[in-house]
Amino acid sequence: MSKEFKIKMKINALPEEVYDALTKPFAIELWSGAPAVMSTEPGSEFELWEGDICGRNISFVENRKIEQEWYFGDQEEQSIVVFNIYPNGTQKSDLQIIHTNIPDEDYDDIVDGWKNVYLDPLKHFLEDE
Repeated sequence: MSKEFKIKMKINALPEEVYDALTKPFAIELWSGAPAVMSTEPGSEFELWEGDICGRNISFVENRKIEQEWYFGDQEEQSIVVFNIYPNGTQKSDLQIIHTNIPDEDYDDIVDGWKNVYLDPLKHFLEDE
């Protein structure tokens, strides 16, 4: 069995700033504190947190959407992560993340990672620049 995680959060940053923070290796390194391998080329491989998160980039809509396939060991069907970025007012964005096909045994760790390791530092970076 597998599970799905969804979250939507407001960020006091423009959609293009949110997009850049999720796709530019230098920006990712600033908020994550770890080297990042990332490209906006569909089909390219990515690696975050020294390989703790890795996978393949599926598609991009600049400043609006990122779709990735995340690898989980021997799992036959990989999980899919979609980042949707919506403008919300003058200098704000809504970031929605939908992460599907998370293995049951990894779900609690993934949700904790999303909140504490990924989203909190990202939001802090974007709002305190």
